[in-house]
Amino acid sequence: METFKDVISGNQLVLVDFFATWCQPCKMMHPILEQVKAALGDKIRIIKLDVDKQGMTASQYGIQSVPTLMLFRQGEVLWRTSGVMQKTALLATIDPFLK
Repeated sequence: METFKDVISGNQLVLVDFFATWCQPCKMMHPILEQVKAALGDKIRIIKLDVDKQGMTASQYGIQSVPTLMLFRQGEVLWRTSGVMQKTALLATIDPFLK
């Protein structure tokens, strides 16, 4: 089974959505992330990580509020933000990392 570390350590750009099931803003991010995935296809991998179920991983990355979005490549954190981001802003943020 693929671990979180395996996923973020590859060459592919990975967007991680740290979320909680009880979080309303997290629920708002779900359709936005689906739109981003539809727009970018195989250029990016998007995974969701439930901070209540994966508390150790969340604390390892200092997640204190949800949703928190983080971009990884080869295990390195390239970018992070907390709160809801609109599709256009998120695509604009990701774009430089795709090149």
